[in-house]
Amino acid sequence: MYKKILIANRGEIALRIIRTCKKLGVQTVAVYSEADAESLHVKMADEAWMIGKPHVNESYLSIEKIIKTAKQAGVDAIHPGYGLLSENRQFAERCHQENISFIGPSSEVIAKMGDKIAARQAMEQAGVPVVPGVTESLSNLEDAIKVAHMIGYPVMLKASFGGGGIGMQLVHNENELKKAYEGNRKRAADFFGDGSMYIEKYIEQARHIEIQILVDQYGKGVYLWERDCSIQRRQQKIIEEAPAPLLDENIKVKLGETAVKAARSIGYTNAGTIEFLVDSNNRFYFLEMNTRLQVEHPVTEEITGLDLVEEQLFAALGKPLTFSQDDIKRDGHAIEVRIYAEDPKTFFPSPGTITELNLPEHPNIRHECAISTGMKITPYYDPMISKMIVKGKNRQEAIQTLTKALAQYKVAGIKTNIPLLEEIVRSPDFQKGGVQTNFVQQHLLK
Repeated sequence: MYKKILIANRGEIALRIIRTCKKLGVQTVAVYSEADAESLHVKMADEAWMIGKPHVNESYLSIEKIIKTAKQAGVDAIHPGYGLLSENRQFAERCHQENISFIGPSSEVIAKMGDKIAARQAMEQAGVPVVPGVTESLSNLEDAIKVAHMIGYPVMLKASFGGGGIGMQLVHNENELKKAYEGNRKRAADFFGDGSMYIEKYIEQARHIEIQILVDQYGKGVYLWERDCSIQRRQQKIIEEAPAPLLDENIKVKLGETAVKAARSIGYTNAGTIEFLVDSNNRFYFLEMNTRLQVEHPVTEEITGLDLVEEQLFAALGKPLTFSQDDIKRDGHAIEVRIYAEDPKTFFPSPGTITELNLPEHPNIRHECAISTGMKITPYYDPMISKMIVKGKNRQEAIQTLTKALAQYKVAGIKTNIPLLEEIVRSPDFQKGGVQTNFVQQHLLK
């Protein structure tokens, strides 16, 4: 096992990784910006190194600062968490050059799957169905208009790199495309360093189903079943659950087998996620691959009993998988909600100081949280401040626990999206299951 790991991240995911490292007896090194000096991940790690000013480009996205800190701290591995540098090919390459283990797939695979156009090409070659669209980046607005006309509206305008809904927009007609193109291209360039855009057909009445996979360095791969991530706002997930309700069991197996096949076809290793859109006729299409740990990984852990961070470390060390597909059982139902510091009606961020915090307690409630009373929520980072995961023997029991927990969850001093989450969970359509990606827009934003 590794002796010391630097966590190139912040917030709740840094705490999540620290927890597994402590369980395994691995020392941890936190990095932090000036704005995060009092953060919980700084206090919980064995060591903490300040790496720069609040803006991510001067701290958490500074590859050379993080590499320099890793060498000074004498670590033998870096865990990137999710977001930030987790899918950055140059970062993975620099780790390799410095003989520091990067806990994730190879830089070549990250590059292939991080470029969503290249990923579409790779999946087509592997025989995996992809959403109708183009496999080349758009040259300009005129090119985008031609492609959209060829595919037929509505379409999704997307950034070739990055994620989290940034640089992505649903477009219903040419006028909307003209308004959206330049702004999304600029946002993509600002956030991901590349403004390349492409267009896909918008699949109406679709569900967002993703498959968690694990692949060791010897080609053995398994899927840890599916997660339903259809509840989204601005193309960003806010509720995820496992298993996916009202989805045919044969489709689940086919999705899992397809995901493992896709991963093997590109030489993937470590934990990863293949995301699919599933239409009303149970046809499914490759959407993208996340070559990292997902925000929503806890729901998979809750139903399988596995520690995905631990499995990531084992895979990076070259240890073979110790279980087969038939060994992976499903126990109960888990639902995760993301708590955002934002206005629940406008989705605008709500920075400020938390004056009161009450987290509901119950044996079937799990918190992945990096906030505390008196903590200042700054405007510099993603507004997600915590996650709450509930588990039940079945989906109905999980929803009952979640409903009570949301009513008890109190954050004062800032606005949060908890009222929105409560409205979603109370909705008859959500309680029936099988909601689609346009649920929030159709039901709550009218």
